[in-house]
Amino acid sequence: MNILTLLQEILGPYKKFSRGENYFKCPFCHNPKNKFAFNENNLKWHCWHCGNRGGHIIYLLKLLNLPKKTIRQFKDALGEVDYSKYKKPEEKEIILYLPQEYKPLWKKEDSYEYRNALAYVKNRGMRVDDVLRYRIGFCDSGDYAGRIVIPSYDSENNLNYFTARSYYNSSLKYKNPPVTKNIVCFENLISWEEPIILCEGMFDAIALRSNAIPLLGKNLPKKLERALVVNKAKDVIIFLDSDAKMEAMKMEHHLKQYNINTSLVLLEDKDASEMGFDLSWGQIDNAKSTNWKNLIEQRLSII
Repeated sequence: MNILTLLQEILGPYKKFSRGENYFKCPFCHNPKNKFAFNENNLKWHCWHCGNRGGHIIYLLKLLNLPKKTIRQFKDALGEVDYSKYKKPEEKEIILYLPQEYKPLWKKEDSYEYRNALAYVKNRGMRVDDVLRYRIGFCDSGDYAGRIVIPSYDSENNLNYFTARSYYNSSLKYKNPPVTKNIVCFENLISWEEPIILCEGMFDAIALRSNAIPLLGKNLPKKLERALVVNKAKDVIIFLDSDAKMEAMKMEHHLKQYNINTSLVLLEDKDASEMGFDLSWGQIDNAKSTNWKNLIEQRLSII
């Protein structure tokens, strides 16, 4: 399988031009026209609409968070390549846009999709002020059709991530943008002087409502770690499922090295978005701090 066939499986149909240029739809700005150029001769990529570019196609695949198996297929198709001559693009160079079909959920409209999207949000326990505060929207067409869209903004109110959750029974519940998760999610809403709650996903953070930062997984992003230190955070509560016990305990002890008062909540059955505000905060009020002995015992128990 050649490189263009593999790339087509990820980015969709392309248009072939001269001198090795091939144009796809951009995975960053979602422009409906094929503005994303990939040159099969020098293996570089560049979107002529949003300006995102990179030194090698493999770096793009890593930004897209593709499985290692898929990246290996590309490397096999490319053969031997000297990657040292290609400059790896810095994360700050990547500019993310909301899907062009994004519609604010707080702007009422008389449509079947709007009513379904709104019903889903209400069933998840979200209120009108949650929708406004987190700028929650939906898409009724395009690549993110049938999905609730929750954007995240950095301290300067620049979009740094979004998640798109299907409000129908879809086999693919979440469809996330092809950018790094090494961010501070909801950074523009955080008060570093107040206790900070670290949870797994955006829906959990919204359910907690007060100073919650989604990890977008179970591990601490480097940028978030740096932000906690630079902003001199005093109190942190790690609020994760019990299946992330080891990750949570390691995170707790790691943050304590910075003299951050860190405690832990491990949930057994339901996450914050399922429990709701009152039950979640009941757990947080009883948060406990583990010691080094607890961590060693936990590690020994899984050997």
